[in-house]
Amino acid sequence: MMKNIKKIISALLALFLMSAPVLLTGCGRQTAGDEGRWSIVTTIFPEYDWVKNLLGEKADRATLTMLLDSGVDLHSYQPTVEDLVKIANCDLFLYVGGESDGWVEDALKNTADRNKDRKVLNLLEILGDQVKNEEPIEGAEEEGDPASSGNEEDHGHEHEDEKDEHVWLSLRNARICCEAIAEQLSAMDSENQKVYAENLRTYTEKLSALDRKYSEAVRTGSRKTLLFGDRFPFRYLTEDYGLEYYAAFSGCSAETEASFATVTFLAGKVDELNLPCVLTIQGSTHKIAQTVVNNTTTKDQKILLMDSMQSTTWEDVKNGASYLSIMEKNLEALKTALQ
Repeated sequence: MMKNIKKIISALLALFLMSAPVLLTGCGRQTAGDEGRWSIVTTIFPEYDWVKNLLGEKADRATLTMLLDSGVDLHSYQPTVEDLVKIANCDLFLYVGGESDGWVEDALKNTADRNKDRKVLNLLEILGDQVKNEEPIEGAEEEGDPASSGNEEDHGHEHEDEKDEHVWLSLRNARICCEAIAEQLSAMDSENQKVYAENLRTYTEKLSALDRKYSEAVRTGSRKTLLFGDRFPFRYLTEDYGLEYYAAFSGCSAETEASFATVTFLAGKVDELNLPCVLTIQGSTHKIAQTVVNNTTTKDQKILLMDSMQSTTWEDVKNGASYLSIMEKNLEALKTALQ
């Protein structure tokens, strides 16, 4: 069902872009009238924060935009006309490249002739073999009813592997992505190549230091399992450190209600493994997590939050949120979960 919706959105976007050449070109390139500044457009917060850190003292060289800045989840986002114009006119566009970005292909294809100099970075393409396919999670709700999408148009696509798009939640993936971004900035501004190289070195040292903290927390923890009464976008993080996991839904699931069987299974795992807490992600009502706790034997587990940065707002940015600070907070939740 979700795939059909995304196909419809992509088709409508393509139709809009082809019928609105004046809107897309009449505004002019943002670099032309803004004192030679580039326009860099990102979809999600991690991309935005990485670029910001890599620009460093050269931040005045660019106008940096984060499209998903209002709290809308990556999986629910639909671009506005204003967003499409920004993408059409930008110098550098960064996006994740998973199923949630199904609209991007048409947006880029239908503006390529109007902006031939635009550079594009796709995180999944950057990471290549590091990208994993979505896999079923034991005990979790299954996505939708396969029988409802068995029409002729979907035939042959029903069983295509879907990529797990939450690649930014691995500090090791973040490092690879930052290296690619710094390389692109250097290509666009070769006279400041040394600045971007130094900014990359400084930032990746911070990523590596935090990676070591995660490894130490897992090494010294008395448990090796996380349990989410929620969606589970943290597969890359858990695989980096050899952790097991259970969850109510997969990372890209559109489901919001867990069945009795799923709740019972998760509560049983909490009891079996003597887990001290049930985890949720940002934006959650905690309803499922609390129901899981209520169905355990002791009913005293903590409910803790881990932030997947899929819906970070501009207000969060103004209040000092950064990729590293959020991953530090996630580490504290992880330590409690593994104690």
